[in-house]
Amino acid sequence: MTMDGDAEAKFAELEARLSEVEAHRAILDLKSLYGTLADARYTRKGRKSSVEIEEVADRLADLFTEDAVWEGGGSLGRCEGKHAIRERFRAPTLHYSWHFFVKPEIRVEGDRAMGTWDVLAMITTLEGRALWMVGVEHDEYARVGDRWLHTRMQLDSKLMAPYDRGWAPSR
Repeated sequence: MTMDGDAEAKFAELEARLSEVEAHRAILDLKSLYGTLADARYTRKGRKSSVEIEEVADRLADLFTEDAVWEGGGSLGRCEGKHAIRERFRAPTLHYSWHFFVKPEIRVEGDRAMGTWDVLAMITTLEGRALWMVGVEHDEYARVGDRWLHTRMQLDSKLMAPYDRGWAPSR
């Protein structure tokens, strides 16, 4: 069975659209797994054991390319390369966290993609302060083999507010 030129063009267009949809879905799954693992280092009572954190750090690092950059800003710092990212996640800087990534904007161009996510996180500092963190995460991705991975992740923190006082300016 042969296709005429019009059918071939339509088929090629459908293949391209399907590829973009699959990439979009894979990136949604990637970000979801990142959030799940970032929070898996903690319980409400504090950090998990060092053995459990090591396992999670390995899995987190596996979500990044070898030359990836992770930027948390401020005291969270910057890491270049998969090994440095793993080391960063081996040393949690909080007592607890729970991240919500919402309003994804993902743009796929072949084997590369960019995305932005609003992030809301409930965090407890090592000193026991409960805070709300609001920010925007700017991500870059690459398809490596059959997987999508982070090549860059940069947090732009917009607000840190004590949970009990909220985020409104005090009067």
